[in-house]
Amino acid sequence: MKLISICPSNTELIAYLGLTTSLIGVDNYSDWPEEIKQLPKLGPDLEIDMDKVEKLHPDMVLASLSVPGMDRNIMELEKRNIPYVIVPNPQTLQEVGDCLLFVGKATKTEDKAKQVYEKFLGILEYFHSLSNQVDTSKTLYWEWWAKPIFTPGAGSWLTELSKLAGGRNIFEDRVESSVQTDWEDVRLRNPDVICVVWVGVQKNKVNPQVILKRPGWEDIKAIQNNQLYILDEPLFCRPSPRLLNGMAKMGYLLHPEIYPKYHDGNDLLL
Repeated sequence: MKLISICPSNTELIAYLGLTTSLIGVDNYSDWPEEIKQLPKLGPDLEIDMDKVEKLHPDMVLASLSVPGMDRNIMELEKRNIPYVIVPNPQTLQEVGDCLLFVGKATKTEDKAKQVYEKFLGILEYFHSLSNQVDTSKTLYWEWWAKPIFTPGAGSWLTELSKLAGGRNIFEDRVESSVQTDWEDVRLRNPDVICVVWVGVQKNKVNPQVILKRPGWEDIKAIQNNQLYILDEPLFCRPSPRLLNGMAKMGYLLHPEIYPKYHDGNDLLL
């Protein structure tokens, strides 16, 4: 089956099911696993070049509606009669696991999908047991974007990930999945840890001075205790099983006495 993925999280789901060799093209932002980097690039996920897609004659395109504006891709696929499926947009880690089953069914690899899914659930259960050993959860501020400030709320998987890593999202009182706020609100909530994961921005291009120049930054516990982390955005901001690796990384950062050491590059599912 010749597959095309036009969303990074879909590309990663395909990889976990062992179908990377079936991929014939991906969106510009798909960057994992390493072997897909040589595939034809079909444009940014919001501006897919459908002429290129059509010329590749895929048996199936794995599309998404996880970002506003992606519906234009669906309209073009419909218009050109290109076969596709829309992978569900998960909000919880359980739903991320469910996407493995969805893609497995769509690609006729149900047995493999069930195996990976069971392992996925087992890892979640293991981290749940570790989180139960934490006496005092550290408060976390996740920064998704800097100007204006966006941070995840209760409806985001990062709130759940925080709990499983022995932390607590300081904006879990907001029901939205994405909260627009301001620095004064963050400062007053006074987090123990600041986690910077600017969506779509590589770790080495994030300038921490953007945060350290904000008024009153020196009063925040996270800054006083040197607990500001610039993290690998794909491990936290894409709805794929790689979120498990982000969870493992955070657990060790927050509570190394409880959580096993996470080595960058390791993958809990592979």
